[in-house]
Amino acid sequence: MKLTDLGVIKDLFTRHGFSFTKSLGQNFLINPSICPKIAEMGGCDREICSLEIGTGIGVLTKELAIRSKKTVAIEIDRGLEPILAETLAEISNVEVIFADFMEIDLKKLFEEKFKDEEVVVCANLPYYITSPVIMRILEEKLPVKSLTVMVQKEAAERICAKVGTRECGALTVAVNYYSDPKKLFNVTRGSFAPAPNVDSSVIRLDIAKEKKYDVKDEKLFFRVIKSAFSQRRKQMINPLSAELALSKPTLSGIAENSGIKASARAEELSMEDFVQLCNGIYDHFND
Repeated sequence: MKLTDLGVIKDLFTRHGFSFTKSLGQNFLINPSICPKIAEMGGCDREICSLEIGTGIGVLTKELAIRSKKTVAIEIDRGLEPILAETLAEISNVEVIFADFMEIDLKKLFEEKFKDEEVVVCANLPYYITSPVIMRILEEKLPVKSLTVMVQKEAAERICAKVGTRECGALTVAVNYYSDPKKLFNVTRGSFAPAPNVDSSVIRLDIAKEKKYDVKDEKLFFRVIKSAFSQRRKQMINPLSAELALSKPTLSGIAENSGIKASARAEELSMEDFVQLCNGIYDHFND
């Protein structure tokens, strides 16, 4: 069964009474070359388990299972259950869990399904949930080797941008804190049905095994990052002063003692700058 053939997809939908759920951002891949590339470039092999977020009709699920030791997929839409029962019927090393990824107990899932196995995560994400899914995987500090996702092309460029450039944002800094991001390849809008209004890109985040940066307070670090980029074209002292209830002269002194211009915008700071600034703020509050 060729799951990227539009005729096959329509037949599956008709026989199982399935209709698109617009609120879930469902777009189904009809380009047969994409999912094999995601599975291969995502690091799947027979010694590694894989977790998929969002199955669709099982196109990527099949490619992951073919290459992985074991595949577990999380899908929110129960309407796809009979379709997946058919499309994955001949694959023995795959398990589909119908649940909301943002609500499921991930630590428990990893303990029960993967135990001490090495895991890669792959997903073709609806655009509206890209950031929350990526950050949940990173923040929970799960035993994940890498996260390979298809996202909106513009989002991919922001995530993989160099920290300290105009394209950089709060998500860029957060991703770089936990991992090393890399853009793998682009995917045109015509690769989907229905076709979205934008092109996509596949990126991979290689998650660091050890802590990359010597941050004294992670909660404060991410609070500062979020606030600093909330008014990205302005001097970051302005939003930080309001967020942290610190006077601008005090913040300016902390920044300059950290080797940072008080007039700097968030997009001008390197990762090391952010670390020094946040540690300086932490020291100020804890002196």
